[in-house]
Amino acid sequence: MRWKRTIQLLDVHAEGEIGRVAIGGVPKIPGDTIAEQLAWLNSDPKGQELRRFLCLEPRGAPIGSVNLLLPARHPDADAAFIILQPDQAHASSGSNAICVTTALLEAGIVEMKEPETVVTLETAAGLVKAVATCRDGRCEKVKLTMVASFVHELDVDLQTPEWGGINLDICYGGIFYALVDVGQIGLTIDKTNAAALVRAGMIIKSLINSQITVVHPEIPAISGVAYVMFRDTESDGTVRTCTTMWPGRADRSPCGTGNSANLAALHARGRAKVGDVFQSRSIIGTQFEVGFLGETTVAGKTAIIPTITGRGFTFGLSQVALDPFDPLADGFAMTDVWGPSAGEI
Repeated sequence: MRWKRTIQLLDVHAEGEIGRVAIGGVPKIPGDTIAEQLAWLNSDPKGQELRRFLCLEPRGAPIGSVNLLLPARHPDADAAFIILQPDQAHASSGSNAICVTTALLEAGIVEMKEPETVVTLETAAGLVKAVATCRDGRCEKVKLTMVASFVHELDVDLQTPEWGGINLDICYGGIFYALVDVGQIGLTIDKTNAAALVRAGMIIKSLINSQITVVHPEIPAISGVAYVMFRDTESDGTVRTCTTMWPGRADRSPCGTGNSANLAALHARGRAKVGDVFQSRSIIGTQFEVGFLGETTVAGKTAIIPTITGRGFTFGLSQVALDPFDPLADGFAMTDVWGPSAGEI
């Protein structure tokens, strides 16, 4: 073979959301910290080239993420990772942390111990503790202690041309979210409404980021609202979610960082306290357990420590390669599959 680059990928999903894990062939990423490496991936042409190579057609697909396994920089961490998606590299993700933990243990990169293995993951947003329940060589479920989550602003009034005024919360759960009660756009969170929800999410996200500056007070590499998460509460108290992701798809999982952000909003309104546990259900009906572990502060802001529990499943092993003569080395996306925003890629 005359391949210029090869990267080995272990295919994993967490409650339906695909998080492929690059376990071999990952090039050296410049930066002294994971946050600096994140910034390089999002700003340097070579970093963007790597993302496009893995995430766009013909080697990638509009569903799921690719997680780059990196050497940990923090002395307490077992491994580090950064999430690549079609739009950019992202700092943190609950579903992807579950996928990475499952991959590390089931591939033997980190020794599996039964009945429980603790894995400390380093992200650009901070350390995430993963406690994996293990049996017969398999990772059955993963409980994540997420990074500190906090409210940026509650009850933001956003004027939209289609739905009029929308009230939303901007909160941080490892990345920034706009949290929107779904009834305001006249929809329910159901698979049949996925395309309409995604369309609305892309419009709302664009409006927010054109009008509101959002930057993490301690990690400037994390800025802007990454996703719009629509939410609803079912009769049994379960939180129903649909996180909409650029250029036009819905998260298949209940969304770990989104639920962390939502928990910060619930706490700020006096609707959640330390020790509370609730269920969150995705647009396809899969579930995460969301827990309120404790309170803390971030740059003087009140913050909370959430936990997210879910399952990861391996389903394939592949190798992605680049022929040096391939004219589509930079990747591409089309609106027929990727949605109307694909024209911006």
